[in-house]
Amino acid sequence: MLAKVNSSAVVGLDAIPVEVEIDIASQGLPSFTIVGLPDKAVEESRERVRSAIKNSGADFPAKRITVNLAPADLPKEGPSYDLPIALGILIASGQIEENIDDAIFMGELSLDGRLRHTNGVLPQALLAQSKKLKRIFLPSINAKEAAILKGIKIYPLNTLSELFFHLTNQKLIRELKHLNLKDHFNNEVFEFDMKDVKGQEGAKRALEIAAAGNHNILLKGPPGAGKTLLARTLPSILPTLTLSEALEVTKIYSISGLLNDKALIVTRPFRSPHHTTSHIGLIGGGTTPRPGEISLAHRGVLFLDEFPEFPRHVLETLRQPVEDGIVTISRSAGRVNFPAKFMLVAAQNPCPCGYYGSYVRQCSCSEYERRKYRTTRRRLIRQRQYRVRLPSAFL
Repeated sequence: MLAKVNSSAVVGLDAIPVEVEIDIASQGLPSFTIVGLPDKAVEESRERVRSAIKNSGADFPAKRITVNLAPADLPKEGPSYDLPIALGILIASGQIEENIDDAIFMGELSLDGRLRHTNGVLPQALLAQSKKLKRIFLPSINAKEAAILKGIKIYPLNTLSELFFHLTNQKLIRELKHLNLKDHFNNEVFEFDMKDVKGQEGAKRALEIAAAGNHNILLKGPPGAGKTLLARTLPSILPTLTLSEALEVTKIYSISGLLNDKALIVTRPFRSPHHTTSHIGLIGGGTTPRPGEISLAHRGVLFLDEFPEFPRHVLETLRQPVEDGIVTISRSAGRVNFPAKFMLVAAQNPCPCGYYGSYVRQCSCSEYERRKYRTTRRRLIRQRQYRVRLPSAFL
C-alpha cells in the first residue's frame, strides 16, 4: 500500500515542499530503504522510526518498506522527517485511515516516541500558510513559533501516540490558540539601556547620530572607558522592529536553533563575535550553508570589539555585505542568499598598551608601535597587560 505525507525542507531561509512517499510491498524480504538524497541524519531515522513506532504501542510491519523524499534531486538533511515517515508507515500499513492532504508534518522522534525540538519550524509554517494548508502537526516545544501565524490550525504533539490517537479519533488534540503579537511588542525589554548610562555625553551623542542615520561607527578609547557598554546599549535607542522585520529575524534564529523558547524576536539583535572568528563563522557558509554572525545581526547591531585583532582577510569579507545588505553563498550543491542589513559598531584601543592620550596612565608605546597597531591586524598580547576604568571614552 502507498501513502503520501506532506513535509518540507529548509533551503537558505525559505522552505520547499517535500512529499514523503511510503510504499510497503507485500513481496520481498523485510527491509527499510530511504531514497531521495538523504543525508546521514535522515538515513539514521530508520532506527528512530522503528523504535518509536514499537514503543508507542503500534505495529512495525516486517515487510519491504521504501521511503521516497520527493523531489529526488533536492538534498534532504536533518531529523525533521522522522514524524512524516513514521506516520506514512502507519497509514501504509493500514493502522491509520485518515485524509491528511490538508496537513503538514515535521518533527524529530526519540526512541520512546517523544518529539524533540526541531530547527526551522517558522519557515515551514510560513510555507504551509502560503500553500493554503489547513493543519500543521509539530513538536509542542516548537508550537509557539507557528502560533504567531493565522489562518492555519496548530496541533502541538508530545508523543507519536498522541498523533495516532488523534487521527484515529480516540483522543483529539486541543488546537493551539494563536498568539497576540501586540503583547510581544509591548513587552520589549533591554538588558542594557542607554538611559542608565551616566556621563559619556559625547559618546552617547555620537551613537544617537549613528542610530538616527543607520551609520556605522568606530569607538576608540582606553581600556575600561565604556566602549563595550555603550555599544550594548545601542539597540535600546534603535527604532522598534516592524512585524515584517521581526519575522525576518525570527526565521534566521529559528533555522539556527537560537530562539530559546521565544515565539517572536521583537528586540533588535546584538551580536559580538570574538576576534578569533573565522570568515565562515562571520559571513556564513559550510558544506550546507548556514547563517553567519552578520545574518544573525540582521536588522540589529554587529559589534566587533578589539577591532585591530581581527585578521585582515576576515574584515575584507565584510565589504560586500555592508554595501549590499545581503550575502550570497555559493556551493557545489547550490546557492543561497542570507540577509545582512546590520549596523556595524567597532571598538579599539588607541595603541597597543591602550593608554595613548589618556590622563590616567602614560602610554608606554613608541610612535612606530602606535602606527603599526593602527595599520595592521596583527595580534598584540601587550595591549592586554593593563585594565583600568577611565571616566570618559574617546571617539
